[in-house]
Amino acid sequence: MWKLPATAIAAAVRGGEVSALDVVDAHLARIAEVNPRANAVTQLLADRARAAARALDRRHAAGEPLGPLAGVPFTVKECTRIEGVPTTFGTPRFRDLTAPADAIPVARLRAAGAIPIGHSNLPTLILAGMHTRSELYGDTRNPWDARRTPGGSSGGDGVAVATGMAALGLGNDSGGSLRIPAAFCGVAALKPTTGRFAADQRVLGPDDPGPASQLLVTDGSLARTVADLRLAYETLAGPDPRDPRAVPAPLYGGPLFGPDGPPRVAVVADPGGHGVHPTVRRAVEAAAGALREAGYDVREVPDVPRLDEAMDAYHRLAVTEFAPSWPAVRQLLGEGGDRFIELTMRSAPPVDGAGLIGLMGTWMNVRRSWTEFLDEYPLLLGPVFTEPPVEPGLESRDQAGRDRVATAMRLCSVTSFVGVPAVAVPTGLAADGLPTGVQLVARPFREDLCLAAAQHIEDRLGVLTPIDPRQDRPGRRDSTSA
Repeated sequence: MWKLPATAIAAAVRGGEVSALDVVDAHLARIAEVNPRANAVTQLLADRARAAARALDRRHAAGEPLGPLAGVPFTVKECTRIEGVPTTFGTPRFRDLTAPADAIPVARLRAAGAIPIGHSNLPTLILAGMHTRSELYGDTRNPWDARRTPGGSSGGDGVAVATGMAALGLGNDSGGSLRIPAAFCGVAALKPTTGRFAADQRVLGPDDPGPASQLLVTDGSLARTVADLRLAYETLAGPDPRDPRAVPAPLYGGPLFGPDGPPRVAVVADPGGHGVHPTVRRAVEAAAGALREAGYDVREVPDVPRLDEAMDAYHRLAVTEFAPSWPAVRQLLGEGGDRFIELTMRSAPPVDGAGLIGLMGTWMNVRRSWTEFLDEYPLLLGPVFTEPPVEPGLESRDQAGRDRVATAMRLCSVTSFVGVPAVAVPTGLAADGLPTGVQLVARPFREDLCLAAAQHIEDRLGVLTPIDPRQDRPGRRDSTSA
């Protein structure tokens, strides 16, 4: 049952074909089998998950209706609260930081019948880099090749979903943290519009964080199929009084193929003109071909708006926000955990008050440019990361490594800065046997456009996971999908 997608699991549990307890036990057995090699699940919630499954089965036996995600096991990133479980952020200092209540997205998934089966690994404090390694739990390994990073910062969820330890992963994204693990692990991910999913980011106290944390970070999901992403999207969307940013926007817009013709898709394989690996370019071309076959009006365009300017503002805004607390925060990161932020500060130093005011103006101006661009092209197709999966910790090795990784993830960073939705979807396997993927970006609150286009790509190029973790580099594969 651990091989089934979330939609199939929920349908089987609602229909009485399997029990929720059998589903949970199957996933717990899978975790016991592969997590020692993958190290993706950190705090296993076996007893709690079984108790939740038994309660769901009792409800079903009593004739009560079950939710759309009935019995679906999911993992939760170590920075997101699960009631009664420590929210460690991967640092020993927070080992006993027990959550008094579920985070809003966890509560919504539970209300739909899904069952949290464990916390998942992340870079320490989400600040130690792109590679998923925490001071408390160690390295998470890419199931396709242990010598490549699984990405991050939601890398634990990406690996758990890819290997069948969970059907869904609940992570977050402020510059690629959902989409990069999806691309590196061969699964799909949704980063919603800022304000689509309600959240409460007062994790470490009663005060809210600064503007970058409020407006760049969005919760989102990882799954093996686009249909599963859609189900999670419908569950997680909507306002909540604890989050004044969240708005009750419609989940779906007008028809895709209307009187004005098929939707236009702008294709940019090399955002900013900084270079793109041939494998990544081929993945974008394969996805573009799939959309053409589906009837989309696919057009290559010169570039996305103001990428370099947006990248500089994105990094300066983020480092300026936490610069005052950096002397204390760096002590929590462990040996070498501070290198990524230190290297980032060298490339994009914090600014003063006047500089911050200027950055806020630039932020709005860049968003306006993107709104105009997406008004002409409702969808943008581009890379998640402009290189194949890199070695673990490259971004913390030296300045060149940090800059190389930041450049490769540039389209993720800029679209987070702009606040628009994006879906990462696999496109097959490269010649070296590693997964490839792309992302689809849409107008604000048009996640449905991303999901529909991603579904067309998946229909034509296939689903790659679940897989068994591999310790060595896989051999050459001639197929483009599994």
